[in-house]
Amino acid sequence: MKNVIVIGAGPAGMMAAITSSKENKVILLDGNDRLGKKLFITGKGRCNVTNAKDISDFFDFIPGNPYFLYSALYTYTNIDVINFFNENGIKLKTERGGRVFPESNKSSDIIKGLNNALINSKVDIRLNKKVTNLICKENKLIGVEINGVEKIYGDHFIIATGGASYPLTGSKGEGQKYAKKLGHNIIELKPSLVPIELDETWIKDLMGLSLRNIEISLIENGRKKALFKNQGEMLFTHFGISGPLVLSASRFIKSKTNYTINLDLKPALTDEELDKRLQKDFLKYKNRDYKNSLDDLLPKKIIPIIIKLSLIDENKKVNEITREERRRLIKIIKEFKMKVNGLRPIEEAIVTAGGVDTKEIDPSTMKSKIISNLSFAGEVIDVDAFTGGYNVQIALATGFVAGSNI
Repeated sequence: MKNVIVIGAGPAGMMAAITSSKENKVILLDGNDRLGKKLFITGKGRCNVTNAKDISDFFDFIPGNPYFLYSALYTYTNIDVINFFNENGIKLKTERGGRVFPESNKSSDIIKGLNNALINSKVDIRLNKKVTNLICKENKLIGVEINGVEKIYGDHFIIATGGASYPLTGSKGEGQKYAKKLGHNIIELKPSLVPIELDETWIKDLMGLSLRNIEISLIENGRKKALFKNQGEMLFTHFGISGPLVLSASRFIKSKTNYTINLDLKPALTDEELDKRLQKDFLKYKNRDYKNSLDDLLPKKIIPIIIKLSLIDENKKVNEITREERRRLIKIIKEFKMKVNGLRPIEEAIVTAGGVDTKEIDPSTMKSKIISNLSFAGEVIDVDAFTGGYNVQIALATGFVAGSNI
């Protein structure tokens, strides 16, 4: 039996503590005053804990080092996660897109399930215990310093401190700093799944407008093929755009000024079908001014912008609009272009891209290849996924593997 110290009480750390406690004495440390602080806000407070898709499909939704996660995700699958919470008294449900939530719609229930397992496993939980230094001897960790004063010694250590997003929850990138101090290479921390800022001056006029069933394409200037293209929902904000589609697209932005967002406001219609639809509406409102003719086709808030971009006189009678002007309007509706100014700060990101280099971690055990008695789990590692329950699944799976291989 070894004395195991787990640093970080997020989903990865809690699962690592639960799993390693089967054969070891475990202390779980966290600087916060409660367990799973970031989990409370996950999924807008509902905690999308995993996804019901076949586990083989998960890798299509993991842009950050998916191959590294093969062993972990097949060792501890989404079915295992669902069974774990059922066994710990938490009922789950599956919603659109395979997203799995607690039946209560309360993230606190997910934390309750993990806490139940921690108590049953007799894990020594110590909150308000911030690790301020690591104690090393002869290329091995022997202990940690707590709050700059107390020292706790152990035989094996698991760092599961998360990324650098939502710093108020305790995620400040400190685990990566400790890993670097121990000789690990750290891939630069960047925001992933974060709102996008836009250049357009009219963007504030659309603030609060939510669009559904639209298609987003992220284009790197100078290239024809989209870096990201998908359909779904998005929201205009005072600085730019947000929402599920936007967050996923943000993962592919690496610099500030070289990208354009193209919106297809009517992806279900071809250009020809949209033209027929326009002709039908124009016939219906043939005696109206152009500015009053698009209410059946587009959200009211975006119509003034569309009209301005189309360069058609807003007071022109609909029956006077030419075929060429109609084609110009169609192009704007199908390719509503917006210039990317940059990403919101990493503090606002749902997930952090970057972290401890996966080349220096054994994917089958989560053990460091540099420090023999050190393991990593969760977002502290250079792995990240899209929304949909994949990131929490990764945290739980890597935590399980780390805790199982002491």
